[in-house]
Parts: sequence; structure tokens; C-alpha cells
Amino acid sequence: MKRIYYSYDTFREDLILLTQKIDFEFDAILAIARGGLTMAHLLGEHYDIREVYAVNTIGYDDTKKRDSIEVFNLPDLKGARSVLIVDDIVDSGDTMVALLEKLHTRYPDVTFKAASLFYKKSAKIMPDWSIKEANAWIDFFWTEDLR
Repeated sequence: MKRIYYSYDTFREDLILLTQKIDFEFDAILAIARGGLTMAHLLGEHYDIREVYAVNTIGYDDTKKRDSIEVFNLPDLKGARSVLIVDDIVDSGDTMVALLEKLHTRYPDVTFKAASLFYKKSAKIMPDWSIKEANAWIDFFWTEDLR
């Protein structure tokens, strides 16, 4: 499998592009941990939003996809009206589908939209906003740089 390194500089440039695409007013940001955490932090600062939360999901063991997605640690979003979900990549779409099912069940009156840096055309669900199509395994700087 082809692998590419995704640097901080490229991430910063892509996140700027993503902010220019997002045309949705939201009052909270929900990061899918771990891939969306860095995005959520910077976007919270950019939009001056303090309601930045994280949810845990596990869909991979290293580079091997699991048979099912585990979603846990849903935050309390009772005060939110509209939430931007962020993740580094929408790959198969399984994580986003599983998360949205749980969120819509728990918070039926909240509007959820998703943004990601990368997506795959074969995903079951597309993010509302994204930057690049993923054609290789991506080694993100937050995974690689402290090794």
C-alpha cells in the first residue's frame, strides 16, 4: 500500500481552505478522536468557539480495519443547536455512519454536519466539506513527528 506523509504545513494550508468552504453556522465542534482532535482545537480557536468536544471511536487496529466500529464517550450536547463534526479522513464512512446514528438518537433536535481533510469516493457517506481525495495511506504529522 502506498503511503504519504502529511506535514503540519500542508495541514495548516488545508485547514485554511476548509474554513473557506464551511458555510454553516455551528455552536459546537465535535472531534472524532484521535484524528479530528488537532483540527477541532485549531477550528475552535479560529471560530472563537469554546464548546469543543471529543468522541471516541475505534475502527482500525494500526492499518487493519475492524469488523465493526466502537463509539463511546459521547459528550453532553444538550445546549447545542448545530454541531460541526471533524475528522482527519472519511475512509469507508463506517465511523461517520455509526456516530451519526448514535448522535441522532440521543440528540434528535440538533443539526450535525461533517468536515474532513480527506475522503474516499467509495465511502458510504461523504462529509459536507472536505479538501482532498485519499488515494494512499496517510501518515499524519501528529502520528509521525514525535516518533
